[in-house]
Amino acid sequence: MGKSFLALVPAPVKLGVPVAAGLLAAACGSAYGTSAGSAPASGGTSGGSSTGTVIGTHAGSGGTFLTDGSGRAVYLWVKDGMNKSTCTGACVSAWPPVMDHGKLTASGGAKASNLGTIVRPGGGKQVTYDGHALYYFAGDSSAAQTSGQGSDSFGAKWWLVAPAGTQITAADTATGSSGSGSSAGGGTNSSSSSSWG
Repeated sequence: MGKSFLALVPAPVKLGVPVAAGLLAAACGSAYGTSAGSAPASGGTSGGSSTGTVIGTHAGSGGTFLTDGSGRAVYLWVKDGMNKSTCTGACVSAWPPVMDHGKLTASGGAKASNLGTIVRPGGGKQVTYDGHALYYFAGDSSAAQTSGQGSDSFGAKWWLVAPAGTQITAADTATGSSGSGSSAGGGTNSSSSSSWG
């Protein structure tokens, strides 16, 4: 009984087990959507690129607004301060932050010089645009949908963001917006450079 069990196992089996385990782990990771390019559902993190986060634009009925790289609308919250996010807890479930995953780039009418990041209270880098922390709305289920426009959930208004970095307060009726904030802008694209309140 001088030989251990491992000494009795043939060499090809000893080499095959770690390789098989590694392949299985890689397959499981891709099956559950762990790539950075998967579209955010309710805990959104992606900007539509597997190598980074892209902020682009879409022309809506209320004006051109910012989107992520897959065309999903992004919003600002007037309760946030300059380069600061105060959306935490239950707020994050309804309004997932747009997170940076590598190289942050602009496309379409978005300006690269307006892009930045801040550190989230729980860690990670949230994308900002002209100092506004950016968020998705969990109720938007498709590209260019703007059903969060004008919402006043969690104590302040949520607005689409213009390429100039200002809030868009007009309803975006062409893309399925609920129009819940249409009265705040008088029906026009009333973007203001002091959009913090």
